[in-house]
Amino acid sequence: MGWIIISFVCLPVMEAPAQVLYEISGNSAKHKSYLLATNRYVDMQFLDTIPNVFKCFGRCKRVVTEFAMQDYEAIAALRQAAILPDSVKLTNYYSEREYEYIDNSLRVNLGMGLDKLCRMKPAYLTEMFRAELMRQWLGYDEQRSMESFFEAIAAERNIPVVGLDNIGETMYMLFDREPFHWQCSELLKVIEYPENEVRQERVIRDMYRDGRLSDIAYQVEGPDNKTSISFSDYKVYCQRNKEWAKRLKPYLAEGSCFITLDAIYIGGEKGLLEQLRASGYRVRPVNRRFTIVPRQYKDSTNTISE
Repeated sequence: MGWIIISFVCLPVMEAPAQVLYEISGNSAKHKSYLLATNRYVDMQFLDTIPNVFKCFGRCKRVVTEFAMQDYEAIAALRQAAILPDSVKLTNYYSEREYEYIDNSLRVNLGMGLDKLCRMKPAYLTEMFRAELMRQWLGYDEQRSMESFFEAIAAERNIPVVGLDNIGETMYMLFDREPFHWQCSELLKVIEYPENEVRQERVIRDMYRDGRLSDIAYQVEGPDNKTSISFSDYKVYCQRNKEWAKRLKPYLAEGSCFITLDAIYIGGEKGLLEQLRASGYRVRPVNRRFTIVPRQYKDSTNTISE
């Protein structure tokens, strides 16, 4: 008589958590520091899914970010920098039809038209419009964004917060990185094709949640990217990453710091992680140990005869 035996075997499946938190050591660093990649369109609740992120933050004596948003004098200076010189008028850069189209779009989405916003630089208007798009389509809530969470906590606890860019560099990146006529064209393009902006940010957000930082870099620098943040911007980011790696050196040498930067700057061949490695630092994921997830599968059938 033959018996059919079906065996089920539990094999461990190795699954790594999303890699958005990195440990920096070696070179001149006396203590370990940590780098957290962020995404402004991800809710702060996502931080609860990143193992050890709060523990790493608690070990640090300083928070390092792109620009210290808790510096209110600097914020006031940025607002002033967003205003056009009196000699420049937007009407000189658009046809009557284009100007009216932009005006109507701003009124519908922002509740204000060019009668109130015509003194603002096009780069500022583009950012305002994009932010509203992300509120409508991605549920973006600036107050709940993970982007500035640790900076705000540091301010509450009197932990020093420093920016890698000074006020002048931040003004340049926000308002003067591109020639003025390019800014005007970009504003019109974003308003004409808002779906491109939303689609791109949705893809990047999903990549971020999966910890695919290198894919984010390729998504931005790729030839198919037709959005307001494109290959020309990415080249500027890459150059800035080199400078940031240099500026981080004294902070890393002085003691543990917690670095929070947008994920768009972090991954890829020219991202900040690779720049730090090229500078002699050991950079590796904090959550590099894999988790064991049991998975059942049906084994081959064995026949035993009596």
